[in-house]
Amino acid sequence: MMLAAPVRAFAHRLRADRSGVAMIEFALSAPIVLAIGCYGTELANLALVNMRISQIALNLADNASRVGIYSGLTTQQMREVDVNDILQAARYQGNSIGLTTNGRITLSSLENVTQSYDTANNGAPVQRIHWQRCVGAKRGAGYDSQFKANVPVAAGSDATQANKGYDLPGGIVDNGSAAISPPGGSGLMYVEINYLTKPLFGTWLVPPQRIHYTASFIVRDKRDYTQIYNPSPAATRSTCDLYSA
Repeated sequence: MMLAAPVRAFAHRLRADRSGVAMIEFALSAPIVLAIGCYGTELANLALVNMRISQIALNLADNASRVGIYSGLTTQQMREVDVNDILQAARYQGNSIGLTTNGRITLSSLENVTQSYDTANNGAPVQRIHWQRCVGAKRGAGYDSQFKANVPVAAGSDATQANKGYDLPGGIVDNGSAAISPPGGSGLMYVEINYLTKPLFGTWLVPPQRIHYTASFIVRDKRDYTQIYNPSPAATRSTCDLYSA
């Protein structure tokens, strides 16, 4: 009985004490607030990465539609060194997100022209992917071009039928989208970028996602579509059998 009164008094004081309420509330709410904040940051970063890759794809297709060297007054030749330069530009643009380490870029030349060996159709234009060039370390389904298996590595490297590329009369159709085709007698540069995201806070909030973007531009100048040239000193071709960041 002698201890009952002090215990009751202590319990009363403890029940009335509010000095630690804020600390307890913070301890209980901090994990929830932190998780929500991290999740919002992950979503914002994912949106920025999507925008950046979209812009890189557009810039690469635009640059590829412009580059080359004039071989005469009106005809422009596309060279391997030109392709390497614009792929290098895309690599630099994506350095901050490790684009070529965690992804794959494919540049395709979709052409709708008449080549010297197109005799079976009475000289009418034939639509085909004449050549492809690539950069990036990722490989396999979801990263390589959907047309990689159909376009030989040496396609477009000379003006022979053996290296003509891959006939594609219906144009390029990506994931059920509308077909993309250049006008007759012209071509377009088609870019595919596939990239595996790297979450900021690990995989517990947002798992890695594969981002897929495409872009295309019609070739600006009157290009020589006979082949992709490689004059001396020859540049190393960025063919799609190579995988490097």
